[in-house]
Amino acid sequence: MEPGDTIIDGGNEWYENTERRIVEAENRGLLYLGMGVSGGEEGARNGPSLMPGGSYEAYNNIKDIVEKVAAQVEDGPCVTYIGEGGSGNFVKMVHNGIEYGDMQLISEAYDVLKNVGGLSNTELAEIFDEWNRGELESFLIEITADIFKSSRAAELSVAAPTIAASLDCRYLSGLKDEREDAARILAAAGLKEEVGTVRSGIDKKRLIDDVRQALYASKICSYAQGMNLLRAKSSEKNWNLNFGELARIWKGGCIIRAVFLDRIKKAYQRNPNLASLLVDPDFAKEMVQRQAAWRRVVGLAISAGISTPGMCASLTYFDTYRRARLPANLVQAQRDLFGAHTYERIDREGAFHTEWTKLARKKA
Repeated sequence: MEPGDTIIDGGNEWYENTERRIVEAENRGLLYLGMGVSGGEEGARNGPSLMPGGSYEAYNNIKDIVEKVAAQVEDGPCVTYIGEGGSGNFVKMVHNGIEYGDMQLISEAYDVLKNVGGLSNTELAEIFDEWNRGELESFLIEITADIFKSSRAAELSVAAPTIAASLDCRYLSGLKDEREDAARILAAAGLKEEVGTVRSGIDKKRLIDDVRQALYASKICSYAQGMNLLRAKSSEKNWNLNFGELARIWKGGCIIRAVFLDRIKKAYQRNPNLASLLVDPDFAKEMVQRQAAWRRVVGLAISAGISTPGMCASLTYFDTYRRARLPANLVQAQRDLFGAHTYERIDREGAFHTEWTKLARKKA
């Protein structure tokens, strides 16, 4: 290769490896791009979503090409220069986390509808088709409907519980032998297996609508967590990520493409410094409107012994985020008692320490 030539790594590489290679390439006079690619086999044939990061000069050299290669939506090709360093790879990694969260939440919606509501695959196909014509319109909802039609049977200190729950479920799913042993041992210990038993007196129509609302609200929390991860890393690395543009290039070509990404794009256009999607006025109103149905679904699933870790994690995230005061004051007091870590007060500035045990003995 000659100085000025460009290397494009289109694999979904770990972003720190890309940053190391950028430096090595620069030392040889070469340009380097780490480009996240999403879309699966359909994206390969009809245009993917592309997330190039690294050399801005290299991006400008290939801009015309990648804009033609990328999926096309009404407001442009699904590609943009993400930022310096390994930003393209990091954005793709978080995209995948959101993708896993999406799939987990959809699988939980299916689990509740099938095992609590007793809906057949034919009914489920009709429901997901209907949902795909509304606020949940997305690639994943569309393909889920198609599946039911088939005859075959923390480094950044950013909370992302829905994404984490989806990964935990993948790990637990792999423990097939252990889960079979657990089912047998717990049954022998007297646990009654009620999963798969349709609940009597279930209003199917209401359940379907409740699950739709719970799924939507949970998805918003998952996307909010993903965007917050990106915001934290962008701040740490000075990438200056454009979150509205990220939402735009995910509207086509990639696995998480969904109609409500346009609304996310507009939320960040209204306020580029938005702390969370949950405090965007439009999304905040929708979360409040859906929380009653959301709580009913989670409560029903828990009472039926059906695990909904994604929906539960999303609801817990929402309930924690919306509270101005949390019980962390007790945790701080505990840490101060056993390790003299000090604590802060809400009525005055500074760090404080209390001899809790001595104080308790005096009062006793």
